[in-house]
Amino acid sequence: MQLIYVFDAYCGWSHGFSATLGEITSRHPELPVEVVSGGLFTGSRRVPIREFGYVQGANAQIAELTGAEFGEGYERLIADGSFVMDSEAAARGVAALRRAAPDRTAELAAALQRAFYIDGRSLSDPATYRQLAEDAGLDAEAVVAAYEAPATQADAEADFRRAAELGVTGFPTLLTLDAGRVTTLARGHATADEVDQRLSARTS
Repeated sequence: MQLIYVFDAYCGWSHGFSATLGEITSRHPELPVEVVSGGLFTGSRRVPIREFGYVQGANAQIAELTGAEFGEGYERLIADGSFVMDSEAAARGVAALRRAAPDRTAELAAALQRAFYIDGRSLSDPATYRQLAEDAGLDAEAVVAAYEAPATQADAEADFRRAAELGVTGFPTLLTLDAGRVTTLARGHATADEVDQRLSARTS
């Protein structure tokens, strides 16, 4: 059995789910985790953040429900409403980090979300991935090169297709894959204990 985590690095609810995912992976180190970028802000949805009027209210709800932090750096970044969330660029970043440390992708995905939602770093900026790689003890030059490489663009597009094939329409979604059968453990929000109960029901 393995876990499949379908998220978007620019999704506030995914940021809120990071602590739950971290707890589940620490409780179940025997379960490999496949991290898939979902592509929330692509195409016609790749517009200045001011066009999503619900963001601040949603963030307040996420913080209240999950305890997730939205930092001053993030508030400064989005203050004038001009920042564009580009999920394709973020998915390339996830793919680059995954190439560098495939067994640590869930941890690195959470770090990527902290870079945006706490530090206010753009996930379209190669410097963000350089810093993340350095902080994680990875080869920063290799990660930046991977982020900018055409192959990583293909990886991002493959992630979007994978999410669609899994039938995921909202982020985050946590699934199990066991003997070819996919089961949903969580969608949007769940505590680690709730996920554990569902996981136990699957394995009992």
